[in-house]
Amino acid sequence: MLEIIVEQTEQYTLCRPVGELDAYTVGQFRDALAELASTQRLLIDLSDVPFMDSSGLGALIGGIRRAREADGDVTVACSRPTLTRLLHTTGFDRIVAVADTVEAAAAALLDPVD
Repeated sequence: MLEIIVEQTEQYTLCRPVGELDAYTVGQFRDALAELASTQRLLIDLSDVPFMDSSGLGALIGGIRRAREADGDVTVACSRPTLTRLLHTTGFDRIVAVADTVEAAAAALLDPVD
């Protein structure tokens, strides 16, 4: 089961999936990211995702692509070492900033380094 929490702050929209991102739940995650594609600043917090397979990674990349096509900025927060390792190993961190905390990801989102 996957729960997706979306919170609006004054400076960005926070999308926090809670649960596993796999072939069974990826559609829900993909739909949520599609709804948020027009968001100016999107922070995706993966800290409550204990497992993500290739379909989850694909949905994440697709959501980021859609947001960027709409001239939005995206960062990812992830405090789980196994997931962070996956994001680094696949080169995901070369297309979007990945930080250990929501606060660090928000800082990167609000003050991007070009």
